[in-house]
Parts: sequence; structure tokens; C-alpha cells
Amino acid sequence: MTRYTLTDPKDARFAPAFALYEQSFPIHERRTKQAQQARLGCPGYHFDLLMEKDSFQGILLWWEAGPLCYVEHFAIAPQLRGTGIGTRALEQLREEGRRVLLEIDPPVDEVSRRRQRFYEKAGFCANPFHHIHPPYRRGFSGHALVVMTSSGLVTPAEYQDFARYLDQVVMSDCKPPLEENR
Repeated sequence: MTRYTLTDPKDARFAPAFALYEQSFPIHERRTKQAQQARLGCPGYHFDLLMEKDSFQGILLWWEAGPLCYVEHFAIAPQLRGTGIGTRALEQLREEGRRVLLEIDPPVDEVSRRRQRFYEKAGFCANPFHHIHPPYRRGFSGHALVVMTSSGLVTPAEYQDFARYLDQVVMSDCKPPLEENR
């Protein structure tokens, strides 16, 4: 498997990758198409296509967050789930030398518990922080997520650094403009 970082929204591979993104994440957990296209050129952002030769397998959207690699979105094509592609993609990312941090829905139903078990089998552990991910769009509120990391728990200071990076860099394009004082 290879990862190809997409940098041009006009690349023909963007359409199927964005379709998987829309299919895999609810509207309150994703950027608009226009916002995602604008992010492609951001320093430290990787819109990676997971490929096997010419076959598209999934997406791995991540940020270089100092000593951490923050996985913002990760999805495997539905027909390929359960085949080990996701595990291999995470292993490749971890082998690049950064500690990996990602967020999952709290494990409250079978789907979310299965997702947590997948990440635990891949070497991740749940951190104890109360974490609210900011909203991606107007009209939505932040939502509680569980922070998971590879190679053990992060310290409170490391979590605070990540939360600041999330707010100031990752989500900077999602903040509503300040209204003018009248």
C-alpha cells in the first residue's frame, strides 16, 4: 500500500476521495467541499489517498502537529473494510516517527465500541481528557470525542498543546467571523 498526498483539488482522484469522506462522516464532523479543497495547500496538512497500485482504498487526512501526528479523518472504502488496510495504514504512519493522536466517538453503542476495539488492537489507548471537538460548520455545536494515542497516554501538557493546535490551526477555517460592533 502506498499513500499519495493529494494537493490539487482538480486532480481526478479528489472526487472519489471526497465522496468517501462524505459517506463516512456525518455533516457535523466534516468540512464543506470548498473548505476541504482550500485545506489541500495548507502547510502540515496531508490529504492522503490510500492506494494499492491504481486501486483507491481509502483516505487518511492528517496534520503534522509538532511531535504528534493528528489524524483528523480516516476511512477505508466500505467494500474493503475488515481486510487489514486500515491497520496497515496506521502502522505506516506510526513508523514515520511521530506519535499518532486521533479522536473517536464515545463507545456507547456496538459500532462505536467496535471502532474503539479496532484502534486498541492497532496499539492505541484512550486518554482520560474531557474533549470537545469544535464544530466544522455554523449551526452545529462541538461534540464530545475520546482522544486516543499510540505509544501510551499523553500528558496533560501534551493534551493542552494538541487542543491549542486543534483550535488555532486545524479548525481556524471553521470559526465564524466576528460580527462588527454596531
